[in-house]
Amino acid sequence: MSIVWTVVIGFVVGLLARAVMPGEQKLGLILTTVLGIAGSVVAGYLGQAIGWYQAGQGAGFIGSIVGAVVLLFAVQLLRGK
Repeated sequence: MSIVWTVVIGFVVGLLARAVMPGEQKLGLILTTVLGIAGSVVAGYLGQAIGWYQAGQGAGFIGSIVGAVVLLFAVQLLRGK
């Protein structure tokens, strides 16, 4: 059941990140979900590196959205738009 919640929360985080980021992002449902999950992982990793989170502690909801926005910004830079 944990994987199902990860996918659902990842989808919601991905949608919110796309809504916050200006411009048009052409991502489907699967890539939006992957964006949200990856944003959460990036936020957790960076939070642990900075010292905000302890080892094994996941990022919060807001941190996940910020991580997803950072990833979305990086993808837009790589695409060259």
